[in-house]
Amino acid sequence: MTHKIFDMPFARIYPLYVAKITKKGRSVEELNQLIFWLTGHDEDSIKLLIDQNISNQDFFNHAPRMHPLAHQVKGNICGVRVETIEDPMMRNIRILDKLVDDCAKGKALEKIFPKE
Repeated sequence: MTHKIFDMPFARIYPLYVAKITKKGRSVEELNQLIFWLTGHDEDSIKLLIDQNISNQDFFNHAPRMHPLAHQVKGNICGVRVETIEDPMMRNIRILDKLVDDCAKGKALEKIFPKE
């Protein structure tokens, strides 16, 4: 079974992230730092992938590198504990959701990222 969120274009999801954090007084640059940290994508690759209208799943599949500490992101998102999600793709999607959520709640970026 494939989830709808896997097939949803990242170009549709990114503006939702932007709206969520900017409405709480955070910046697009901070959002991009979260994405860069998690996926290794940079501003140019994000723009290119948005322009290509790739799926959310392909956005993660084409990530230059998933951060080796991403598995340490913990907490609830959408009523589910991130660390208990078994499907690797869904876990990656929800990790990004959790990072964005923490940023929108006003947490400093250095406190959002797991420590080695």
